[in-house]
Amino acid sequence: MADYAYARFRNDNAVAEIRIGIKVFKCIGVSPPQDHPHIYLDMGDDDTIRCPYCATLFRFDPRLGPGEADPPDCLFIDELGE
Repeated sequence: MADYAYARFRNDNAVAEIRIGIKVFKCIGVSPPQDHPHIYLDMGDDDTIRCPYCATLFRFDPRLGPGEADPPDCLFIDELGE
């Protein structure tokens, strides 16, 4: 069964940092089918976290909403609903 409770982010363009408006999320690496395991990340009290699979640095930006990212195309929306 798919888990839709958390926003998912990807780094298809290998940017150095992705700013996001949420502290609890999933990193998928890059778009499927080359994605890594969809890993749950929680920044806790910190404002940054690095994905242990792909080394993408995520930075919390309170100016962004929970479903927003900078760059914007880093938010992963599963069009197939999987």
